[in-house]
Amino acid sequence: MQDMIKRIIEADNEGKALEEANKKAAEEEKQHIEEEAKTIYQKYMDDAQEEINRNSAYLEKRTERSLNEAAAKQESALIKLKSDYEQNRDKWVDEIVARVIS
Repeated sequence: MQDMIKRIIEADNEGKALEEANKKAAEEEKQHIEEEAKTIYQKYMDDAQEEINRNSAYLEKRTERSLNEAAAKQESALIKLKSDYEQNRDKWVDEIVARVIS
């Protein structure tokens, strides 16, 4: 009987040790999964930041190009207006005076 009780206690102790080992293994696996999730998240964030930087540089260049084109068009229009003014100012002044006087 004493021997049987001893074996039951040993079996119980082995069961507790096995349960503790399983808990430890589960905790280690949980830690591993959390670390891997952090690694995946960080890689995703790094990739996203890289894409943002690429797009930002592209958009800055495109915006600068558009601004330069607009400035060139404005400069061209200004040159044309100045040219028209130089060619027609006397005619326009005469026409304005004539309309005011009439």
